[in-house]
Amino acid sequence: MHWIYILIAGVFEIGWPLGMKLSQTTGNRILWLSMAGISMLLSGIFLWLAQKQIPIGTAYAVWTGIGASGTFFAGILFFGESQSMARYFFVGMILMGVIGLKLATKN
Repeated sequence: MHWIYILIAGVFEIGWPLGMKLSQTTGNRILWLSMAGISMLLSGIFLWLAQKQIPIGTAYAVWTGIGASGTFFAGILFFGESQSMARYFFVGMILMGVIGLKLATKN
């Protein structure tokens, strides 16, 4: 269950930079900043729950890896950010590190 918590925390970790970016690019500044704040809160709560069983270093690395990778893909999909094989390669390395940490953790 704790790995589910860290996945949920990672998804909410994507929500706050996305909310901040949308607050800059749309007319709904308060709505999107509110979404960012709620995402921060929920991300932290689920990270806290996950750390009850997952080692702190593993939990934090997985949490930030999911957030960074998800935000990378959201930037490409929603904001037309640049795509290159090098960018995809290095995000793939982040994801491989996240998967490796899961496989190397005994929980």
